[in-house]
Amino acid sequence: MQLNNNVTEFILLGLTQDPLRKKILFVTFLFFYLGTLLGNFLIITTIKTSQTVGSPVFFLSHLSLSDTCFSTSIAPRMIVDGLFKNTTISFSGCIVQVFSFHFFGCLEIFILILMALDRYVTICKALHYMTIMSRRVCGVLVAVAWVGSCVHSLAQILLALSLPFCGPNVIDHYLCDLQPLLQLACTDTYVINLLLVSNSGAICTVSFVMLMFSYIIILHSLRNHSAEGRRKALSTCISHIIVVILSFSPCIFIYTHPATTFSMDKMIAVFYTLGTPLLNPLIYTLRNAEVKNAMRKLWSKNLISDDTQ
Repeated sequence: MQLNNNVTEFILLGLTQDPLRKKILFVTFLFFYLGTLLGNFLIITTIKTSQTVGSPVFFLSHLSLSDTCFSTSIAPRMIVDGLFKNTTISFSGCIVQVFSFHFFGCLEIFILILMALDRYVTICKALHYMTIMSRRVCGVLVAVAWVGSCVHSLAQILLALSLPFCGPNVIDHYLCDLQPLLQLACTDTYVINLLLVSNSGAICTVSFVMLMFSYIIILHSLRNHSAEGRRKALSTCISHIIVVILSFSPCIFIYTHPATTFSMDKMIAVFYTLGTPLLNPLIYTLRNAEVKNAMRKLWSKNLISDDTQ
């Protein structure tokens, strides 16, 4: 592809230019990121060391992995930038960030869809669950999610590389993404913006509608279950629905509006790049009995091994 641009690096304005506020944000974001790493690492370790967890938790481990990688694609640079007055990112570094950001963000969306599918089969097709959601089937579904995320991210990269940059290189954001890049391109970006909406915007919106519709079907089918069964199913589904709303609402807002920067864009981006990956493990751990039991067994095993040494 012929690249037509005179820009070798971009200047990121970040969230603020005030030195004191930058230091406050540095401490806050560092705390958020460390919490994200700790929570998701604990879930992944628990699932990998437990021999009793099933496919719902198998998907949860991949969600924790995608959350960790998604946050890592943004947070470390965002935290370090808080220590410097002026922050820049190379053109190639910007492209890498766009790819990793969209890859793991899209993977999270696909994993949430797989978790909704698992809930549907568990509640509506309980007698055939072990056949439908076998370990092999789950592995294939996750592999498809990874491949689909890669295809989506490559499409984003192709859109970014098609943009010519010949003048301003100041990005009014703390990360590289297609929306802020569109404002710097020295060409008509109407068609590119339509492609962006039809790609990222459509994935977010259609996936959200599908997920909410599936949970409506699941909740409707609970009428035929016992009171205890309804209670357990509701507990799991509510946690899923909370995560879906937290994950998709910012995504839909960002990728379905025109290529202009609203004052709230950066704050919403902070929420879904740092807040959501931190909240997901808390929500799933507190409301998932299987994960909590596996964690108790893991810690009990570690305490016993320490006492015997």
